[in-house]
Amino acid sequence: MGNLIIRNIQVLDNEKLATIIRRVIEEYDVPKYGTVYSDPSTDDLYGLFSKEGSAFFVAEKDETVLGCGGIYPTEGLPPHCAELVKLYLSKDARGKGIGRALMEKCIDAAKANGYKQLYLESLPQFAEAVNMYKQYGFEMITGPLGNSGHTSCNVWMLKQL
Repeated sequence: MGNLIIRNIQVLDNEKLATIIRRVIEEYDVPKYGTVYSDPSTDDLYGLFSKEGSAFFVAEKDETVLGCGGIYPTEGLPPHCAELVKLYLSKDARGKGIGRALMEKCIDAAKANGYKQLYLESLPQFAEAVNMYKQYGFEMITGPLGNSGHTSCNVWMLKQL
């Protein structure tokens, strides 16, 4: 994919990423409450991902921000488990391997941070993403882990690293 860059988040990315995330939520008609849409941390992803044990990446091409994704040590998760979080792509960026590039960067970061498992929460509306997660070895589990606060999510998956 040409000039695609996957880089660490910068403070100047906050507004662009919050806009992308909220547009995707609106596009897929996902609940706004109990999801990342209404999560106050969505407006300061740079600050959120300054926490030790976390990593957050931005996909950019030709100086245009296309999407993001990261890992986070969500409170209440089992030991050595991080959450795959906020993996979102703008409409024009989908189906081009960018989500896979972000996913691989997140998996590598989780391993580098010593995590043994990756957990994620999603929704049925994001079927394409859920299929990608399955291709990367995530398996469905019967309920939520940790305390993400995203109570509207009803798809939970776990991957052994």
